Amino acid sequence: MENGTILIVDDNKSVLASIELLLESEFSKVRTASNPNQISSLLTTQSVDVVILDMNFSAGINTGNEGLYWLRQIRQIAPSLPVVMLTAYGDVELAVKALKNGAFDFLLKPWDNRTLLQKVKEAYQSARKPSKAVGSAGKEGLEMIVGHSPVMLHLIKVIGKVAVTDANILITGENGTGKEMLAREIHRLSTRAARPMLSVDMGAVSESLFESELFGHERGAFTDAYETRPGKFEAADKSSLFMDEIGNLPLSLQAKLLHVLQSRNVSRVGSSRPLPVDFRLISATNKDLPLLIREGQFREDLFYRINTIHLEIPPLRERGDDILLFIDAFLRKYAAKYRRKQLRMHEQTIEKLCSYHWPGNIRELQHAIEKAVILSEGDVIRPKDMLMAQSWKPRTPATIVPQLEEVERQAIEAAIEQNKGNLTAAAGQLGVSRQTLYNKLKRFKT
Repeated sequence: MENGTILIVDDNKSVLASIELLLESEFSKVRTASNPNQISSLLTTQSVDVVILDMNFSAGINTGNEGLYWLRQIRQIAPSLPVVMLTAYGDVELAVKALKNGAFDFLLKPWDNRTLLQKVKEAYQSARKPSKAVGSAGKEGLEMIVGHSPVMLHLIKVIGKVAVTDANILITGENGTGKEMLAREIHRLSTRAARPMLSVDMGAVSESLFESELFGHERGAFTDAYETRPGKFEAADKSSLFMDEIGNLPLSLQAKLLHVLQSRNVSRVGSSRPLPVDFRLISATNKDLPLLIREGQFREDLFYRINTIHLEIPPLRERGDDILLFIDAFLRKYAAKYRRKQLRMHEQTIEKLCSYHWPGNIRELQHAIEKAVILSEGDVIRPKDMLMAQSWKPRTPATIVPQLEEVERQAIEAAIEQNKGNLTAAAGQLGVSRQTLYNKLKRFKT
């Protein structure tokens, strides 16, 4: 039996049952879906090795265009995932079109069981070869960047194009959106993936240690330099260098970084001998670099050097139903980690999570669910178990309390207006004598 997962997508439940029964004896897991709208969620929350996809789903429509559409969606989410199309005899031309659009193979209905098994096994074996699919399910940390919202599908598509180049990339986005995870995915898809990506937090490097940390130093170059040590630039040779929080780099150090990026040479502290370095630069920041440039806090020439390709990761609140994928993924992850596999979310809990603003984005959601898994009682996580910060909520503007004199004036003016200028009637309505009302009017100069 193959230790793989096959996903069958067909609106005919008899077809699903038949193929599932056939494949259960050959593969460890067989998943079925009668609605193609489930595809994105299933692929981004589960590890799938092969998809068997029908070409028609709507009653009375046999053009096959639906299957081609969902094939394209699968290719965007996981470009190397093999897809075997299911088609009727009359759809052979469409099946050939599907092959041109990236399908692995196609099966005719009604199918021959032996042929079906053979084609699915061939597709499975092709999936076992080293793959570099963007957002492959099951990769540690990639839950930060997967999704099926339009903005994320576009981002994933762009990643697939730029990752294989050596272009410098600038990743921007709020804290907790997964900038470092995206950098690691870009490196994984690059031609430099054979060597580990090096990373450095630019905001955490002090000016005194900047050159030693990035350029390295020779033995005896300064106090405590007991041995020669290469810097990050050298260590990242033939690999990728991730510079996180590059917007925090002091202006005084930006010129030194720019020189390395331009010359691709470094000299260790204590040495005048230049060393050639070949690294791919990936930078990240949550700051507005164009604004920092206008304020004179960031070099414009450095900005253009690091910004050949700009990737913006949207905040969680702008990713629509993607949050449901993360809720499910994190719940399964921590339920398994803390041995609470029967745990599930109450519907009202999901509603609460979906309505929250998530200023800390996916990282905050992850921590919130982990805490809930640990602290909740019973097998259901209820709204009270989700402990989120409330600081994000727009504060209700403080009610301006008028002075008593102003309240009194407004009451008198309203009473006089309602009684059409009759002071006696107005005084009666206010519960004061006519003389008291007159004295107050004099004071107010009304």
